[in-house]
Amino acid sequence: MTIFDIVGVDIELVGVLSTELDEVSRVFEAQLASEFSPVNTLSVHVAKYRGKMLRPTLVMLSGLAVHKDADHSVLTREHRTVAAVTEMIHMATLVHDDVLDESQIRRGGETVNCLHGNELAVMFGDYLISNSFLLCSTLGKPDINTKIGVVTNTLCEGEIVQLHNRGNLDLSEDLYFTIVERKTASLIGACCELGAQLSGGCKNTQAALRRFGTEIGVAFQITDDLLDLTGDQQDVGKSTGRDLDMGKLTLPLIRALHHSDGPTRRSIKALVRDRCHAQLREWLREDGWFESAEQTVIERVASARRHIGDLPDNQATTMLHLLADAIIARTF
Repeated sequence: MTIFDIVGVDIELVGVLSTELDEVSRVFEAQLASEFSPVNTLSVHVAKYRGKMLRPTLVMLSGLAVHKDADHSVLTREHRTVAAVTEMIHMATLVHDDVLDESQIRRGGETVNCLHGNELAVMFGDYLISNSFLLCSTLGKPDINTKIGVVTNTLCEGEIVQLHNRGNLDLSEDLYFTIVERKTASLIGACCELGAQLSGGCKNTQAALRRFGTEIGVAFQITDDLLDLTGDQQDVGKSTGRDLDMGKLTLPLIRALHHSDGPTRRSIKALVRDRCHAQLREWLREDGWFESAEQTVIERVASARRHIGDLPDNQATTMLHLLADAIIARTF
């Protein structure tokens, strides 16, 4: 599902976004074009990963939301460039994550590492990141270059901390949220902030939209973690069950471990170590830990919506609210 399928969206705004995202795709593809066919083959393959295009969409919506009438003319080449930059960074993290998680399926097709091996996948992920920085430099805006650099460092730090804690059955909930906020939510927050900045939004508005993006980013990651535990590979469109396979603790399991008595905690740890995943999932469901995580998604989305409560009442702001609600419903 894409944002265009969300019930209640404005048809005219959908048309504007569709046109803008098509332009973003062209910028993306032009930047990655190479004189070498193996590079172009990989670029064509990862183009299939641009499913929802959540991050470019948020750049555009945030750019529109800061003005009362959501005037479409405020969207410029700069918005499209930043949107392509953030999507490249996101694509790089997906390619690298598939290597780290030994994933075979992404968007219903084979991953780069599955088709070409880990070495080529790592190098192509690096190619995406280097091109994102090169594309960003064409804006001639040092402050935006800095923000993109900072957020890229932040998400890398989040990934490193997560890797360091693989197999750590004593991982705290606070550290889990720190990891999620850095590796996922920071880039989504930056998309919202930069979209507002490029449209001339004031500092307070930029900050409010950054906090909105960060909160829905956390909600999105919790939902994604839940789908990895409970979803079907065909429906989700990527390999599932990988978090448990790779020793990555997510919110339901962290809460179960921290809120159980000693004997129960030892039993849970035994299920994890013995890879009794089906039994573990059933126990987490029966004891309400999936529901607990879903409630946190609702709370994070509510917090996100409060952050943009003072934005102009226009169709772009409405769409931001609808997008946030779609995360709760697992329809986006």
